[in-house]
Amino acid sequence: MTVLKAEDMHCGKCVERITKAMEREGLKFEVSLENKTVTIDGDAKAVALAKEVMDDLGFDTVEI
Repeated sequence: MTVLKAEDMHCGKCVERITKAMEREGLKFEVSLENKTVTIDGDAKAVALAKEVMDDLGFDTVEI
């Protein structure tokens, strides 16, 4: 599992946008608004795709 920190995630709408985009890509993930994180369950390819999705949505992420 890889955790991506997204400090600029600040509301339920952010979670909704991330969830829809990740589901479209078929990724296994969990979003936490409280922790401002997206946890990716997958290999390096899945993590790279998740980072790309987050970037496309306008969220800067850091792997923690």
